[in-house]
Amino acid sequence: MNKYERIFNNPIPASIQRKALRSQAKHLKKFGDDRETDYPLSTALNPTVGELLGIHNIEISTSGAPIDASKGIIVGNIRMGFGHYRIAMAIASAARAKGYIPYWFDLHAYSQTTGGKLIGHLNALYSMGSRWSQKYPLFNTLFWEPYSAEAFRQLKYNAQDQAMTQLMTPVYRHLPKDMPFVGTHVWPAQAAVHAGMKRVINVIPDNWPMALHLAEGSIHTVQTPSSYQGYLTLNGMDPKKTLNPMPADQIAYTGHYIDHELLMDLQGDCAKRLRRLEKGEALRILLTIGGAGAQQEIYAQLIRDLLPEVHRNNVVLLINVGDHKNVWEALLNAVPELKTAVTHFNAWDETVAYAASILDGSASGIHVFYHQDIFAAVYATNLLMRASDLLVTKPSELAFYPVPKLMIKRVGGHEAWGAVRAAEIGDGTIECDTLPRIQTMMRLLLSEPQLLRSMNESILKAQSIGIYDGAYRVIDLATQTNPR
Repeated sequence: MNKYERIFNNPIPASIQRKALRSQAKHLKKFGDDRETDYPLSTALNPTVGELLGIHNIEISTSGAPIDASKGIIVGNIRMGFGHYRIAMAIASAARAKGYIPYWFDLHAYSQTTGGKLIGHLNALYSMGSRWSQKYPLFNTLFWEPYSAEAFRQLKYNAQDQAMTQLMTPVYRHLPKDMPFVGTHVWPAQAAVHAGMKRVINVIPDNWPMALHLAEGSIHTVQTPSSYQGYLTLNGMDPKKTLNPMPADQIAYTGHYIDHELLMDLQGDCAKRLRRLEKGEALRILLTIGGAGAQQEIYAQLIRDLLPEVHRNNVVLLINVGDHKNVWEALLNAVPELKTAVTHFNAWDETVAYAASILDGSASGIHVFYHQDIFAAVYATNLLMRASDLLVTKPSELAFYPVPKLMIKRVGGHEAWGAVRAAEIGDGTIECDTLPRIQTMMRLLLSEPQLLRSMNESILKAQSIGIYDGAYRVIDLATQTNPR
């Protein structure tokens, strides 16, 4: 039976099945049909984070090393924003910490395949929707918020994706079918099941149950207890009826997906933050800026607000614009004072060295980080996080990370529940969804040390009960002799 005909013993209406097949046919017409194409695979050490995280890329080539099925774990992923790459890096880090070779299997990177072209097209649409949602309030209210929270939530949406991901399987042909396969986006996980992989883990992001993330035939992992209940019962995934639940052996609550490197001395990192607070040292604020339009305006105003504190040596600004050079140019145009900032542009070794130097050393001024390489763009935040006192971010995947956080306005309704989780644990603020609320919260964080002290104490408490051990538990599930 095709996965789009029945999902967890819930029949899909014939009209939705026909729509799924029509959509599949359109994709084949637009992006080509490579279902009979043979893609040879080999591996090479990732040139950016290979040494840091042990990542080996799986490439379509015959010139690299073979896949070591006895020691490896395949990390299936795509780039759609930074969140899925960040989760994939956490899984890879945990795999290496447990003695395995993490193999990076990026469907988006295989741009010559039908699946790669399709993912590139859909990623561009998603990015455009995210930008428009921040630029046009009416579009956000009437379309993007309800679509990203409710349309993605419905079981019929999953049925259409299941038909689509059948087209992504040709590149899986030479993967050893018994190797553990951890998908950090649902499409690689669905395609792995279609391709006959036998040990598939589907790592679910966010904290809002959506049918979008279902890959029947895999083991689903979630980061929170509420998400576990929501997925187990398929809560709200059909607005007209109660659905049959997911089998209990296809879902597991693991905790937050966090890199080994961020956990190996988390107590020490929190202790350093607390000492800096007690001594009244400059507060190190890490700003992660994505590509969505209006968020640039929020960050620009925050930087303007904080410049006097930087000049008085009360604040240090660490600004990561990822791989968005246009964001830096817009920010510089909006805040000309940033011309005096220290820039670390396409200088990965320099970024790594600077992050290490401020972990135990001093920091001052404004530092801006930009890397065209996607791995450097994403992981720069992880490196800087350990030495930061406060992370300013939207409530995406970073909402689950063990660092004090100020949560600004979300991009998409599904992200709201990430901020709820952080606020309930106590390692982050509630979502501050307007500029005045963000400014008020920032003033409080600067003037009331107890707020940041409490967040660090909450991080230590959460660590003591294993809340941040999700990536390790995913690897344990993937490598069990019989994971079900």
